[in-house]
Amino acid sequence: MTERLPLFPLGTVLYPGLVLPLSVFEERYRQLMADLLAGAEPYRFGVVAIRDGQETAPTGVPGGSSALAGLGPDPARSLFEVGCTAEVASVETRADGGYDLLVTGTTRFRMLSIDVSGPYLTAETERLVEDPGPEATVLAQGVERTFRAYQRRLAGAREATIAGVQELPDDPMVLSYLVAAASVLSTGDKQRLLAAETASTRLSAELQLLRRETAVLAKLPSLPAVELGRQSFNPN
Repeated sequence: MTERLPLFPLGTVLYPGLVLPLSVFEERYRQLMADLLAGAEPYRFGVVAIRDGQETAPTGVPGGSSALAGLGPDPARSLFEVGCTAEVASVETRADGGYDLLVTGTTRFRMLSIDVSGPYLTAETERLVEDPGPEATVLAQGVERTFRAYQRRLAGAREATIAGVQELPDDPMVLSYLVAAASVLSTGDKQRLLAAETASTRLSAELQLLRRETAVLAKLPSLPAVELGRQSFNPN
């Protein structure tokens, strides 16, 4: 089963169940939104992370003035092939003709082909199955403990929490995506977590990444760690 989706390339990774604010200001993406709003709800598009080139900026992120121009002559080589479908939770039209959106990640997809002929990119996609995998519950317990230690180290204080993460979900799949979104990692690392075939694979990778990052943070002065702890994410 395939689906054609308009694409919104970003310099960040969206995960199922997480929310993301977006500011739409480029003409091509204004057209994308106009086309979506002219159709039936739910309004959906695909968010794909950029390997290189400029991004279309989320709210509060500077730069990103030309997503398509920044992707180079072959967008397929500049974009990761696994993305996440974004469903528009709220939309406001600005006086300048742009849009302020709040979107929720729903399902992962793999791009089969990209069409560059229109005003914005579209792709033929196939939905990826969500599989817990073996020992997901046991791995989730280890990730939760390790993530708490990482939180404390990142915040620079034993009682502090990161970006309002106080209670973690019991569901291993949901936990795997929440931890991926809340951790301060490179786009490449975050993309590998999104593309993991099972929750078990994702959780196992998170254990390694969190241990690595916690060890790195232990060697840093407290000020950078506190500043990193102020980065935000949006759990649904």
